[in-house]
Amino acid sequence: MAIATINPATGETLKTFTPLTDTEIETKLSLAQSAFEQYRQTTFAQRSQWLKQAADILEQDHLKFAQIMTTEMGKPLASAIAEAKKCALVCRFYAEKAPEFLADVVIESDASHSYIAYQPLGVILAVMPWNFPFWQVFRFAAPALMAGNVGILKHASNVPQCALAIEEIISRAGFPPRVFQTLLIGASQVKSIVEDDRVKAATLTGSEPAGAALASAAGQQIKKVVLELGGSDPFIVLESADIEEAVTTGIKARMLNNGQSCIAAKRFIVADSIADKFESQLLSKFKALTIGDPMEEGTDIGPLATETIRSDLDHQVQSAVKQGAKVLIGGESMTDRPGNFYPPTILTNISPDSAIAKEEFFGPVAMLFRVPDIDRAIALANDIPFGLGASAWTNNPAEKERLISEIEAGAVFINGMVKSDPRLPFGGIKRSGYGRELSSQGIHEFVNIKTVWIK
Repeated sequence: MAIATINPATGETLKTFTPLTDTEIETKLSLAQSAFEQYRQTTFAQRSQWLKQAADILEQDHLKFAQIMTTEMGKPLASAIAEAKKCALVCRFYAEKAPEFLADVVIESDASHSYIAYQPLGVILAVMPWNFPFWQVFRFAAPALMAGNVGILKHASNVPQCALAIEEIISRAGFPPRVFQTLLIGASQVKSIVEDDRVKAATLTGSEPAGAALASAAGQQIKKVVLELGGSDPFIVLESADIEEAVTTGIKARMLNNGQSCIAAKRFIVADSIADKFESQLLSKFKALTIGDPMEEGTDIGPLATETIRSDLDHQVQSAVKQGAKVLIGGESMTDRPGNFYPPTILTNISPDSAIAKEEFFGPVAMLFRVPDIDRAIALANDIPFGLGASAWTNNPAEKERLISEIEAGAVFINGMVKSDPRLPFGGIKRSGYGRELSSQGIHEFVNIKTVWIK
């Protein structure tokens, strides 16, 4: 894939970039290692000041950064503004909490004095996706930089201006030179970077194939990796739920980011007794969504990020129909306009045993399943290769406990939408990846947890 800004709303190529050469990559890695040797000596107070200044820049220039995001990957401008502000939030969170998360922990032992120390590892590679082009990077960068590591970013090839803007923010914030560098490179250039001795670990958010490739390369070098991969999150609605609230939240949870979110509600699993009512309300709200220019106020659904993503999504929908699924609304690419638009779509009558029922639909497509009881709801929720998040709706205390205990996922939200929060760890199980981002667990992923024993 070329490294380029291609406006997904029009298909127009706005700017192209030449990938770095091997010599240029070597220079960047050398600079990163040199930066780490100095940066690791800085204090929490200094790092905190710089990170708070990054938060200030994100808040002050949020519209500029939002416009870059919308131009490159098509999310509605209001969503992009919220993303820029959320990045400021995670910067402030770690600026304040990192000293506590990384403080020495005294442990009683047979030593005169023994404790756990948390020390930085060095240069960390971040391979990041296009769907949340600022947030995904800052939720890595904020804890990594506060821990004393330095970062190198290989961003998705369709958001190069986002990648460069993030590097500029960190530089403007006052961080020492080269502690965070963007590498404009293709996917084929990643393996050699992982193999470089100066790179101590890596993190990737993206597809299963990309995660498997990075994990394989890192495994050959015995290097730590954190993976946040795909998901096909269930959205379970049982009989005692507030149906209207569930439908309203379900629309947001499915259509967030034009439907291009790993933790989007993708499989609506609804109790038979309320399924007709839920389906009717869901369909009504789907019909009311506004599709259009993501820069325009009032647009609910913008274009998908690339033509390939739209084509793949349409192929999945057509495959579902061939396997017996019924289309309640949408279901075909919008070829009457330029850009990568796909309409909000609801699929029903999907066999739970079909291959398509276990796939991730990365776009504004909802699958609706009916189940007789909570037993079948939980079984269907778990009957996929993924385990990222789950949203479940009930006002029955016993059902809440069962859903929390039995759903196989990295997060379960009861009567609410699955979301990431700096205060809570984020990540999945099964083929959704391993390791955690955010909270104290996220900052501990890329440090040396060192035992110190003194007689």
